[in-house]
Amino acid sequence: MDRGFQLLSMALAAFVAILLLAIVLTVFQGAREAMATFGTRFITTSSWDPVSNQYGAFVAIYGTLVTSLLSLLIAVPLGVGTAIFITEDLIPASMRNAIGLMVELLAAIPSVVLGLWAIFVMEPAIRPALQLLHRLLGWSPLFASEPQGPGMAPAILILVVMILPIITAISRDALNQVPLELRQGAYGIGTTRWGALFNIILPAAISSITGGVMLALGRAMGETMAVTMIIGNSLNFDISLLAPGNTIASMLANQFGEADGIQVSALMYAALILMLLTLVVNVAAQWIVRRLSLKY
Repeated sequence: MDRGFQLLSMALAAFVAILLLAIVLTVFQGAREAMATFGTRFITTSSWDPVSNQYGAFVAIYGTLVTSLLSLLIAVPLGVGTAIFITEDLIPASMRNAIGLMVELLAAIPSVVLGLWAIFVMEPAIRPALQLLHRLLGWSPLFASEPQGPGMAPAILILVVMILPIITAISRDALNQVPLELRQGAYGIGTTRWGALFNIILPAAISSITGGVMLALGRAMGETMAVTMIIGNSLNFDISLLAPGNTIASMLANQFGEADGIQVSALMYAALILMLLTLVVNVAAQWIVRRLSLKY
């Protein structure tokens, strides 16, 4: 039975690897025509014209990177701070459990529901604040466009809502896994609660927290439905965060069903770029986690 279980485990692991390789090869095969036609110009140009068969994915690549990185910049302090608040016995256990349950339930909401909520509730609620931001900082290219509805900024905020439960749950589990002896030893030499937290507990859990953050980044880069519903899906490049934008995932969702000819290959090319971006994120996550594990 041990030998059979070992063979079964190896077969299942090999199946996962073969499945991943088959997906990559399928996307690569579909993208070959566009790669031969447009080359690296596909990455640096923003023209997307099915009539003249001229395609460039710079707008979608820019939107993917900006929305993902800025949502991560907002969600990491909120998520890690919530995890610390839950694990540090600052409130009664019943309240901690309730907050933890609500965070987990937030992760269970379908993305299409979050997209509808973003359109009908969140975007109208934050539009006055975005208009004020435009009036105060309109001199900056990042806030030059006047917000009129869906755009990059609402997409960033809905991504924060979607990745916040991932960061919070993984950070909470990482902090709970830190041995109690480390905290007691820190108290034994006279440190404070916050001194133990920032000098002992967080460094001991930082590798797992970083892994959760990178996992959330991968989720943000690949999120489709909620972002598609709120980002505006504009194919015109605008550096402003208040203007409508696009991402690779939303572009695929919007156009793949009606695409024909070389446009299908161009969309496959964009999908291949998205896969490479997520691969880079995962490789970077493994490297960072390994380095932090060795350090702490």
